[in-house]
Parts: sequence; C-alpha cells; structure tokens
Amino acid sequence: MGHCSEGRYLGILFLLGLYTSGIATKGSESSDALPESMPSVPGTLPHFLVEPEDAYIIKSNPIHLRCRARPAMQIFFKCNGEWVHQNEHVSEESVDESTGLKIREVLINVSRQQVEDFHGPEDYWCLCVAWSHLGTSKSRKASVRIAYLRKNFEQDPQGSEVPIEGMIVLHCRPPEGVPVAEVEWLKNEELVSLFNDDNIDTRADHNLIIKHARLSDSGNYTCLASNIVAKRRSMSATVVVYVNGGWSSWTEWSACNVRCGRGWQKRSRTCTNPAPLNGGAFCEGMSVQKSTCTALCPVDGSWDVWSEWSVCSPECDRQRSRDCTAPSPRHGGKSCEGPSQETENCTEGLCTQNRKLLHKVKPQSIESGSDVALYSGLAAGIIAVAVLVVAVTLYRKSQSEYGVDVIDSSALTGGFQSFNFKTARQGNSLLLNSSMQPDLAVSRTYSGAICFQDPMDKELMTESSLFDPLPDIKVKVQSSFMVSLGVADRAEYHVKAHPETFPRGVNRDCNTLNGMNETPLHPSLSTVPSKPELRTVGIFGHLGGRLVVPNTGVSLLVPHGAISEDTSWEMYLIVNQEHSSVQPEEGSEILLGPEVTYGPPDLALSCPVAMTIAHCAEVNMEHWSIRLKRQVEQDKWEEVMSVDDESTGCYCLIDSHSCLLLLEQPGTYALVGEPLTEAAVKRLKLAAFGSMSCNALDYNLRVYCVDDTPHAFQEVVANEKSRGGQLLEEPKTLLFKGNTFSLQVSIQDIPQFLWSIKPFTTCQEFPFSQVWCSNQQPLHCAFSLERYSPATTQLSCKISVRQVKGHEQILQVYTSVVESEKESIPFFMQADCTVTSQTGPKAFKIPFSIRQRICATFDTANAKGKDWQLLAQKLHIESNLAYFAKQKSPSAVILNLWEAQHQDTGDLDSLASALEEIGKIHSKSPDGNEGQSENTDLSYAA
Repeated sequence: MGHCSEGRYLGILFLLGLYTSGIATKGSESSDALPESMPSVPGTLPHFLVEPEDAYIIKSNPIHLRCRARPAMQIFFKCNGEWVHQNEHVSEESVDESTGLKIREVLINVSRQQVEDFHGPEDYWCLCVAWSHLGTSKSRKASVRIAYLRKNFEQDPQGSEVPIEGMIVLHCRPPEGVPVAEVEWLKNEELVSLFNDDNIDTRADHNLIIKHARLSDSGNYTCLASNIVAKRRSMSATVVVYVNGGWSSWTEWSACNVRCGRGWQKRSRTCTNPAPLNGGAFCEGMSVQKSTCTALCPVDGSWDVWSEWSVCSPECDRQRSRDCTAPSPRHGGKSCEGPSQETENCTEGLCTQNRKLLHKVKPQSIESGSDVALYSGLAAGIIAVAVLVVAVTLYRKSQSEYGVDVIDSSALTGGFQSFNFKTARQGNSLLLNSSMQPDLAVSRTYSGAICFQDPMDKELMTESSLFDPLPDIKVKVQSSFMVSLGVADRAEYHVKAHPETFPRGVNRDCNTLNGMNETPLHPSLSTVPSKPELRTVGIFGHLGGRLVVPNTGVSLLVPHGAISEDTSWEMYLIVNQEHSSVQPEEGSEILLGPEVTYGPPDLALSCPVAMTIAHCAEVNMEHWSIRLKRQVEQDKWEEVMSVDDESTGCYCLIDSHSCLLLLEQPGTYALVGEPLTEAAVKRLKLAAFGSMSCNALDYNLRVYCVDDTPHAFQEVVANEKSRGGQLLEEPKTLLFKGNTFSLQVSIQDIPQFLWSIKPFTTCQEFPFSQVWCSNQQPLHCAFSLERYSPATTQLSCKISVRQVKGHEQILQVYTSVVESEKESIPFFMQADCTVTSQTGPKAFKIPFSIRQRICATFDTANAKGKDWQLLAQKLHIESNLAYFAKQKSPSAVILNLWEAQHQDTGDLDSLASALEEIGKIHSKSPDGNEGQSENTDLSYAA
C-alpha cells in the first residue's frame, strides 16, 4: 500500500482528468477522501457485480480481494481508512455487450504481515470505491483475519457407565480458533453422523446426547474439531452401557429331603432375567430359598383285639376275627402280619362228621348238668349287681356335698365355655376356693364330656372391653364321670345353662373334664401363668463368640479380645417374657422391641459387645424420637442415649428392622419411641389362624395383631401350637399410624348358603391406645362360624384389617376344615434355629487374619487418607464417629458392628466392595499404585 500523499495525488490527478473532459466538479475533496458525488450527467452510478468477501489468511499465504463494477471508469481499494497504492491494483477493463457500459475489475493482495502489523480497534478491513460519470459507489467491507486452531480442547468428553435405557450425555468444548471450529463425533473411528440414528443428537452445543442407551451404544467416542486451518481430536471417552441382573422366576419346591419327619425343601432362581452385562450389578437377595417340610411318617398296621368267639356252629366249630385298625396302616406303612380270622373246634374234638359224639354219654345226664350251671351263674350275677348298686349309692351320698360352679363368659361366642372351678369343702386340699357353697338350683342335667374353650376365644364388640370377661352366667353340671386332680376322686357338677349352651356332637379332640389331670388347674383363668424364660447361655474366652435367642431377633456378639486371655466368663442373654416394666414418660413413649438382658453384672470387657434387638418402628427421625433405656433397679429406668444424638458412652445404629448397640456395661436394655407427629408409623404383623371347635359344625377364626418383631410373633405361634391352630394365610405387615384412629377387623365374602357367622361379630374394633401401646403383647379377636351341613368341607373368605383413615391389609382365607393330617402350624418362623451360641473363629464372618490386616491399614491416618473414618463412610456408618475415635482400635469396633449387622446374610461382598472402592480412589494419587495393590489384596481376601 502507498503512502497517504500518494493516494491524494492520484485522486487529484483523476479529478483534473475528469474536469478537462468537460465534467465540472462542485469543489475539491478533502485531503483524506475522494469526492463522493459528481455533477449530474447522463448515465448511472456504478453497480458492483463482485464485492470483496471476508477472507482468512492460512499460514503465510496471502489472500486476494476482488471488486467488479458497471459502469465504472475507475476502481480503487481502501483498507483500514487509507487508499491502497495504484501499483498494488491489478485492473481489467471490458464492455458489457448488451448495454455498452464499461465494466472494470480490480484485484489486490493482502499479506499476513500486513494484517499482523495492523493494530486497530477492529479487524483488518478493505472496501472498494468505483467512479462513473454520475458519481461514486462503495462496496461492503470485507474483513481479513489470520486463521488458526489451538491444540487443546477446552473440555474433553468424559467416559461414563450408564444403565440400559439411561441417557448418555458427552460434553465437548472445542479449542479456540478462527474461524470457529466445527465439531463432529466419532464412535470407534467412524463418523456418528453417518449412522442416521434418531436416538443420537449432536446438535446441542457440540454435545453428544443418546436419549435411550442400548448395548450397541457402548464404545469409544472422540470429539473431532476442525476449521480451514487444521483438525484436532479430543481424548477418547469410553462409554459402557451395562445391564443390572434380574431374577428369574422361582422353580418349584423340591421334594422333602427326608422320607419321614421334619426336613427341608428348597427352590432356586437364577440371575438371568436379564443376566448382568458389562459390569452390571448382580441380583440382590438369595438365589436359593429353604423351607422346612414335614413328610408324613409311614405307620405300620397293628391288630386290634380279637372279637368274641361266635356260637358253636352245626359243624362243631366257632370263629373269631380281628381288624388291622390299631392303628391302620397309613402313608405306606406295612399291613398287619398274620390271619385276620381264626376257627377252632368247639367240642374239643368230640364232634364227628355225622354230628354224633364219640363217647357214649346219656343225654339226660348232660342236659341236667347244663341247667344246674346256668342257674348257678345267674344267681351269682344278681348278687354281684345288688352289692355294686348298694356300694355306689353309699359312696354318692358321702360325696354329695361337693359341687362345682361353672362361670360361662360365652354369650357372644355361641356356647364355648371358659370354666372356673370352685370347691365347696374347705378341708380338701385338692379342691380350690373351698369357701364357696354349691348352688343346688338345677335347671338341666348333662352327663358326658364338657368342652373347654381357651379363654382367648372370649370376644366383645366394644372398644373399651374387647377382651374383658362377659357377665358371668351360672351353670351347673351333674356328671357321672371322674375328675382326676392328682388322685382318683369323683365329684358332682351341677350346671345351670341356657338350653343352647352346649352344642351336640362334642369333638373328642377338645378338652374334657376327664382330661383335666393332664393340665394343672390354676386358681383362675384370669391369672396369667408365668411364661417360660427365653434365655441362652454360653462360656466365652479371649476368642469371643456369639449368643442368639432363636426366633426373637435378639443376639449378642462378643468380639475377639473383649475378654482377657486366660479368662473365661459364663455369659447369658435373656429376653423378658413378662409385661414390660418400662415406665413411659408422660404417657407418650411406647416399647419398640423386647427388653433384653445380658450379663453377668460383674463382667469385665476390654471393648464393647454388639447387641442386636429387632424393632417395629418405621424409622423416620422427623416423626420419631427413639431412645435407648437401661434398667437401674426394679421398675426404674434411665435414658442411655437418643438414637440421633452423639454419645461416647455407647453407640446405636438403627436400620429398618433392627437396632445394633455397642455396649460396655451389662444390664437390661429396652428401645422406646416417642411419636413426634401423627405421621409416626409402627409395623403390625397380621396373622389368621383357624381350628375346629368342639361342635363338629363350628369353626373358629382367630386374627392376631402384634408388633412386627420376631419375639412378639413367636408368642402367637406358641399359643396356636398349643391350641392346634392352623395358619390360614402368610402373615402380612400393616403400617399403623399414630393418628389416634382405631383398628377395625372384619370378615367378608363368607359363602352365605354354606356358612353362617354368630350375630354382631362380623366387624370388631381395637381402640387406638390398645394397639399403639400393646408393648409387644399380642392382640387378637375371634370369629365363630357354623356350617349348615357336614358336607361343607371348604371355607373361603376375606379378613380385612384396616386403620380408620390409614392403611388396610386383606388376609385371604381358603382352607379345608376337615383335614386332620396336615401340620397344625406350617413353617413360617425359624423353628430350625437351634444353635444358640458359637465360640471362637466360627462365630465370625471375617477371618481373624483379614481383620488384622484391615485394622493395621486403617487404624492410623496416613497421607493417602486411608483411615478408619473412610472405612466407616464406605460401610455406611456415618453418625456418632466420636464414639469410635475414643476406642483403642476404631477399625476393629467398626468391623464388629459390621459383623453384627450381617450375621444372617454371611455375605462378605459389601465389605469387599467397600475395600475395593477405597483402593480405586487412592490409585489415582501419584503413589496410588501401592495403595491400589494393598486394598485390592484386602478386598480379594475378604
């Protein structure tokens, strides 16, 4: 480009040339620019056919700017406000044949150096100015920039693992460049745009979006940025689309593994629906389920007693028979061996074929002898009967002052009595309440078996007295059978009853007065007998061990090293069976699990033991305040800690169904909860049982509502076993809200033409306080049904258990009421859990050598950050870490807590996964190879 003075000079010369040609000017231009207009003459202003375009200088190659106008007498370029020297223009001139107008085209070059030397507020620019006889025209500005593309991406795409059908988003920000780089995506070195896949979107701000991930979308993805200068490739991002495993359907139950008695059967499923792929999670849960089963044992037949001999036949023989019914062969048992019939000569061989006696005896003598024997036998029999009658009469008179009052509380249950025996003689130590005198008012006399119903069958319809006894109805029974009260003694029972009190057809399986010698009498059925103590004992030393109370959800882990060497203790674990002595504060607390005691009281421990207690709360700390209490003396408790508080005295980890405690002081502990809002929920377990009543046409349904803990439900099981009850439906869980609304139990869909229900018992109700404050004690109600015909053998109905303004559960009942061979209580609890104590290494899931390595790795903080706090975090133990900080070996206590939490699963996968994850985190550090190897070894060993 020429200097400014040269540009001005060219303009002046051009103007002078125009003037001499007869074109007048209005005046001269300023020193910076050519004139913008000319005097008015025939013609048109220049029109640009080609204007200069924006251009980019690539490397050191100059660019060409071109201008073409018509009509144009002259064209010059002006760059950055200054005229380009004439010598730098390359001009061509031609004439438009159609119009005869002059066309001029001008070309200039712009070098990289020119652009780099320009320092202005905007990009380097050029335009061209064309002249005609009428005036001047200017073209558009064309910018000239140096093209480049930097090497480093502002953001590389990152690899990811996504589940199938998930969304994949890969971000890419290309390097800075002029012009701006365009982005394309490669998958395994092939352009994604060539796939024509609607599931893949690359339009959103250079990002790659796969809306629904498929297995085929797995691969290595690369972001490719390019402009006119160069192409750049990002780092490859590996995308893995994984599939989590899913369980197949359960197989059918296998046959019972024993031919006779109690065994087990199993069923299995596989993690193939779908199978885990590309590192997807394996199915959670067990692949094999076991259940106990009872195979009916074969019963070999046995002969009953022989029948009496038949009369002597004309053939001089007689027969007798016996049946194979004591018992009959059943379930594949052997039949009786030997003959079922016997025949013998009835004249001791004196009968011949022609029916004449072999010895000659006078017939008159034989006939006379037979008559004498007959009359003698008759006389002796009459005398014996007379003596017996006199003896019985005298004995009955001597016993006539004894009597029994029978208390009937079955007005609503159709005549199934609970009896309260009272004696009338004060001097007889075998009879009870001897101060009572018999009521001699007899309205009806019964002779035979009296059916006794368990007192739990007494049901009322009101909330306030659902289980209170009904008003007593005096009943007197006169009986002719014996009641054994330790010695053989006979008494009279006088009954004053409603005519329909006792149904016909008493079932011989029911309790009768004759059977009272099998069960000791209590002063009153209202006096609850002491329950058997749930207790387990074991002797533990330095190696530690575990105590388990079967079927209660209660266990105690004694860690290795908790007891000093060369010392052993006899330790016990007790679950309280009596009513709780925990006193609620202001009436708001309820018991969430059983009271548990461990000891002995003077036990010396060097580290805390881990106790597990099942609970029935739906854990949500916004709705519950859950606290641990300890009994300090009889009926006096103190609060140890709140679950959501920090404490260094003990530790509490509560999950959905159990509470894990780290304790150092022996004693009795209980978990209590206080509802903070009406949204607080506790779980109830619902179960329906049934059994035939004394009347062959009646059937009793019992529905239990009990806190959802194994201990509380075990009491129901034990009670029903003693009654011969049959579980009718798998127990279900009901969420019971603390909203003060009652619980209703109703029976529905009873076949009206086959069964009838006693009046006013279709729907029964528990008041809220009775359910909410049940404190592990089972509640139940009963429904008494009656068949219209013995031919009805099936019962189907629904039992609805619902809380008013709350949740509802349906128990579907479909059972046979006449089957006697099936097991009374099917397996639905851990009845085969007979191991109550384990000592030494077999009591722990983690081998001792592995524990030592883990503790050595995490007990001391180091530069890699692998301390016990990280171990606790990965094992989801994140609260009250101050408790572990004061322990001699925090890692050991954390592992003890993990052992107690996973005692039932026995699965080391969660521990191994946590250790492996810790290893991956630290493998990224500069010295991470060592850390990765160390933790991988630990997880592999685990």
